Amino acid sequence: MKYTKSNKVVLIGDGAVGSSYAFALVSQAIVDELVIIDIDEERVTGDIKDLAHASALSAKRTNLKVGSYEDCANADIVVITAGANQQPHETRLDLVTKNAEIFKAIITQVIEHRFSGIFVVATNPVDIMTYVTKKISGFPKEKVIGSGTVLDSARFRHELGELCGIAPTNINAQIIGEHGDSELAVWSNVQIAGQPLHQFKENYTLSENELKQAFINTKEAAYHIIRAKGATCYGIAMALTEITNAILCNQDTVLTVSSYLDNEFGYEDVYAGVPTLLNRNGAVKIYEIALNSLEKKQFEDSINILKEYQQKLRNYFIA
Repeated sequence: MKYTKSNKVVLIGDGAVGSSYAFALVSQAIVDELVIIDIDEERVTGDIKDLAHASALSAKRTNLKVGSYEDCANADIVVITAGANQQPHETRLDLVTKNAEIFKAIITQVIEHRFSGIFVVATNPVDIMTYVTKKISGFPKEKVIGSGTVLDSARFRHELGELCGIAPTNINAQIIGEHGDSELAVWSNVQIAGQPLHQFKENYTLSENELKQAFINTKEAAYHIIRAKGATCYGIAMALTEITNAILCNQDTVLTVSSYLDNEFGYEDVYAGVPTLLNRNGAVKIYEIALNSLEKKQFEDSINILKEYQQKLRNYFIA
């Protein structure tokens, strides 16, 4: 019998986001093997048993394990959701120092156990934590990816779909830049039902205020959810699942993940959410979409904020 290598994901962090992501992987039968690492091993043990029962009802059985860092050695992807949670009064960038400390310990242990696959980071502030992961690991840029603005773009399509009465799958709309308060909508590129936004707007009498509110709802969504239930988990879990599927299934899918800019859009040595081609090799190509003058300025402001926080964290990843 010919040996076929299995798709293996190691998840580090079994909180609200991690456990939701694990359930999505199992229910959609995306991976052959899922290993979960968390300091609360009792919780992981319970989740593994619960997920095993779910797997019995899925299209394909997933091998599940309470793991350790030794399991990273032959993993295809290590997904990191571990970190301090964002509190109702905090921005994502307020978490920088706390989560940089946590990441320094995590990444060091993953590398010590000979991991050579692809890092996918979801911990906030995700663009900064992805940058920290690259610098500590020394991995090439295509092998270190953040969840970026994949969820923000999905939220944006949802808001526009609700406004227009059209399924989000029929809307092309992207949020780029920081996954946070300085993110921007690329209005100049929006298409609804195959029509450029300006054309759709004229035909269906959408107002500027309605469109502005759709973006405000997108940007503030996480704050509302955190106030209501303490954390966001389902949306980001689905975003991570889409990223995982794009990589493991070699899909050549373009998603607005957090990618390392190396002179794309005129910036370098910074991670930000931008349209990126994903396949089995990781983040293989960034697509530099055209931005109008206002969008260029907004993107520049977002990049400068990210660079400022990166500078503050250099002591965490420079020996």
